[in-house]
Amino acid sequence: MNGAAGVAVAPTRPLGGQGPSASTERARAFVAARLDRAVAIGRALGDEVQNPAELAEALKTALTQLADPEYLDGQHHVAPGLGPTHGVRTPLLGALGRGFRTATRRDSPSTLLFVADRLLGERELEAHWFAFGILERTLPREPERTWQLLRRAGRDAADWITVDSLAHPMARGILAEPYRWAELEQLVYAPSRWERRLVGSTIATIPFVSRTTGRTPDVVRHGLEILGTLIGDAEADVQKAVAWAYRSMAVVDRRATTAALVTEADTAARTADGYRAWVIRDARAKLDPADAARLRARLDGIRRRPGAPSTSRAAETAARFADLPLGGPMPEPPLT
Repeated sequence: MNGAAGVAVAPTRPLGGQGPSASTERARAFVAARLDRAVAIGRALGDEVQNPAELAEALKTALTQLADPEYLDGQHHVAPGLGPTHGVRTPLLGALGRGFRTATRRDSPSTLLFVADRLLGERELEAHWFAFGILERTLPREPERTWQLLRRAGRDAADWITVDSLAHPMARGILAEPYRWAELEQLVYAPSRWERRLVGSTIATIPFVSRTTGRTPDVVRHGLEILGTLIGDAEADVQKAVAWAYRSMAVVDRRATTAALVTEADTAARTADGYRAWVIRDARAKLDPADAARLRARLDGIRRRPGAPSTSRAAETAARFADLPLGGPMPEPPLT
């Protein structure tokens, strides 16, 4: 589930595909039985807001109490390599956050930032996801300090669930201070595939965190420019986020997004670029059916080749920079 602070595990439907599965019914019952309690625990956490270390311990205890072993297994099935988690279902984590927000609505952003900073150092990832909700609250009044914590979280991220959850406050930060597009532009050169995925996930999320400021011509212009630098990345995790971002841009401006994808399809066809072709195929869902069909035909037979190097302009520029002697000038980015 893109952009959620948790994982939705696909249920197994009974034969015939009618009605919710037994596992879905169990999940609903599990959440319903604990939802009010989670809100109450969240409010109680507010009592420790002046003591971040004690709040972190109290949150860990709460997450242990609300954990679902079945969900824990599901998280690690859909996100191989996911770090330590308790296995708390998304609605319960959200309920904890709502309760905490109510209890701390009069606390200063500075106080909340100390809490978020402490939680980002916790071992289990639910504490990080909880902290992302806090950072969304502090963005309007403490944008710079909040952004530094968001960037630190991005550097530390090592799984798609955390990255796609982090994309939401990152998107809000960019819309609040548009000069931060430049920082997103720099992340396409990051050695970490998770930071590069964060670029795509953030662009994908922007139109949905605000249906006014997130759907302007400037958003499409910046978004498509950055995606044009990143498409061709060899990492599947990055490719998925880039395709997601193109679909989001198509929601805002289908014509401009179609034109960008046609250009990329021409490049993919000319160079037999399977990485680029995969992204375009995955992004076609939000295009006009006739345009989607033409792109599909244009890319017929072009497939990803395992082990092939990245073909993105970002990877090309990063490689040229890495080959420079120490102290040499940074190469000019490729002309577009």
